[in-house]
Amino acid sequence: MNTKYFLPLAAVATAAMLPTMGFAQEAEAAPAISDEVVWIFNTLLFLIGGFLVFFMAAGFAMLEGGLVRSKNVTMQMTKNVGLFSLAAIMYWLIGYNLMYPLGDWAIEGYFSGLFPSWGVLEPVYLNDMGLEGADDAAYASTGSDFIFQLMFCAATASIVSGALAERIKLWPFLIFTMILTGFIYPLTASWQWGGGWLSEAGFSDFAGSTVVHACGAAAALAGAIVLGPRLGKYGKDGKIHPMPGSNLALATLGMFILWLGWFGFNGGSQLAMGSVGDVADVSRIFSNTNMAAASGAVAALVLTQLVYGKADLTMVLNGALAGLVSITAEPLAPTLFGALWIGAIGGVIVVFTVPFLDKLKIDDVVGAIPVHGFAGIWGTIAVIFYGDAAIGTQLLGIVAICGTTFVLSLIFWFILKATMGIRVSEEAEMAGLDVAELGMEAYPEFAKG
Repeated sequence: MNTKYFLPLAAVATAAMLPTMGFAQEAEAAPAISDEVVWIFNTLLFLIGGFLVFFMAAGFAMLEGGLVRSKNVTMQMTKNVGLFSLAAIMYWLIGYNLMYPLGDWAIEGYFSGLFPSWGVLEPVYLNDMGLEGADDAAYASTGSDFIFQLMFCAATASIVSGALAERIKLWPFLIFTMILTGFIYPLTASWQWGGGWLSEAGFSDFAGSTVVHACGAAAALAGAIVLGPRLGKYGKDGKIHPMPGSNLALATLGMFILWLGWFGFNGGSQLAMGSVGDVADVSRIFSNTNMAAASGAVAALVLTQLVYGKADLTMVLNGALAGLVSITAEPLAPTLFGALWIGAIGGVIVVFTVPFLDKLKIDDVVGAIPVHGFAGIWGTIAVIFYGDAAIGTQLLGIVAICGTTFVLSLIFWFILKATMGIRVSEEAEMAGLDVAELGMEAYPEFAKG
């Protein structure tokens, strides 16, 4: 062969072989991933997921601020800042140790430590997380686990905030928030995520369709029943009087922020990022989460057009959120098509359950109970199509968590009502809570009621 052609061909052949040779050497020489590296990546997942779920606090605030009337916006902002801050303190003080069986004061499977860890946060271990067959290999930083779990706890209280807007007093609401985040949510969540009796029974709720969302909705439902509807919402003739929100652009922004935060909510619930398989699972969770939100929005968009003759933006926003809630119980196992139909049914549920609550004269300002409650229950039931969970076990978990939360919340709402009152006066409600409760308005140049 002419050397003019031989040398270039040899160079090309050598270059083509080098990557294969290199990969073979890497495969032979690749060391096992150390426990330290796994610990670092698991911790990183918790931290990234944690700050994404934290951003959901802004989403809840913007969604609520857009769906309430202008005279009540400042109150909603105050409640959202207050509830998150109090949740952070109460979850540290009581909730975290109540939720996970790490303390000495424990009745295994039901209660855990009732006192905080006053010292430095130590590493949390696999066997402390209630995982069967786990060894003592460090799982992740306790600080990252605490901050991640705290965000779920605070989200539960945010659900209550929107449902009871425009007529509840500030301080009774904040006191209830302390009860919910310090005691009620950590107790029921421990039954599943703390290695408790629901977990042992086979109940499955990957990221909290029932443990978080339906729990918050049950607390909101109890509050709405005790509090009663807004003045003028339901006429004596049975007519329902719409009370449009002040800023649908702001509400839309809030929905998209929640959509973004949900990637951390569901993706972080993989609880591990120390292997190729874990990272692949997180990516599947992201994809399914996004698909469910999209299909929920489209289902609500199409259905409102068919039912009402016009598309309804508020229903579309809640349809997307209902899709997200629906996929939260099992965001890993379904195919993309599975996530699509699960989310779409969530969107349909919202369109029909919002007017259903109105027929019962249960006033939910932002649609939190349909979105987080009815869609959360649906998502928890849908797990049976893609996992080993049985319908009876799933229903048991739903009834246990929602029923306990509802009863305990109802008791505390009645106590607050009897001792300090939970509802503002008619005059204050008519004037708006911004002026009556806080003495300031969100839109001082434009607010007219």
